[in-house]
Amino acid sequence: MAAPVIVEATVKQTATLIFMHGLGDTGHGWSSALAAIRPPFMKVICPTAPTQPVSLNAGFRMPSWFDLKTLDIGGPEDEPGIQSARDSVHGMIQKEISAGIPANRIVLGGFSQGGALALYSALTYDQPLAGVVALSCWLPLHKQFPGAKVNSDDVPIFQAHGDYDPVVPYKFGQLSASLLKSFMKNVTFKTYSGLSHSSSDDEMDDVKDIISKWTQWDSQNMARKAQCCQLS
Repeated sequence: MAAPVIVEATVKQTATLIFMHGLGDTGHGWSSALAAIRPPFMKVICPTAPTQPVSLNAGFRMPSWFDLKTLDIGGPEDEPGIQSARDSVHGMIQKEISAGIPANRIVLGGFSQGGALALYSALTYDQPLAGVVALSCWLPLHKQFPGAKVNSDDVPIFQAHGDYDPVVPYKFGQLSASLLKSFMKNVTFKTYSGLSHSSSDDEMDDVKDIISKWTQWDSQNMARKAQCCQLS
C-alpha cells in the first residue's frame, strides 16, 4: 500500500482514528474533513487501498480494499481479500499500540467499502477498541457472525446511512445494523433523510460528537491525574 495520509495531533496525542476510504478513492479524500472534526489530542491515519482489479467494475484497476463481485447482499464475497485487508488494519492498530496508544483509545472508521472493512476489522480484533464509525456501508461476510466475533460485546458502533443511497442500498445498512444489534450491546444506526452515497455536514457533526464522546473523558481524566501528581 502507499504511505497513509497522517494528520498529527495538535497537542499531546492520546487517541488515534484510523479511517478507510471508499472504492476508487485515496487517503486524501477524507483527511481534510476528518482533520476539521477530530479532537486536538487525536491523530488521524487515512491509508490508501492497494490498486487492484474490481470485478464489479469489469476488472478495471482502482484503489480497493478487496474485490467486489456484486452489490447483492446475498452474493459471493472476496473472503481472502477481506481477511488480508483486515490483517493490514490490525497491523496499523498494533503499530499505534506499540507507539503508546492503548487499543481502547483507537477508533476505526470508514466510508462505503472502507466502512465495511472497519466493521469487520473491529469485530475480529482481540482487544476492545474505543469505537467504530461505519458510514454508508454493510457488514461483510455477515453469515459468519456472531461466530467470527472475537472482540468485546461492549465496543460501541456508530453506523450512519442516507436513505437515498443508490450504491450501497439503505436496506443493506439496516440489515447489517439489525444483525450487529443481535450480538453487540452498543450499536447506533442513524438515518440521514435525502442523503445519497456521500456524507453531509449533519453527519460529520455527529461523527465529531461521537468520537469526542468516546475519547474525551479518558483525556480529561488523564489530565486531572497529571495535575494531581504535580500538586503532590
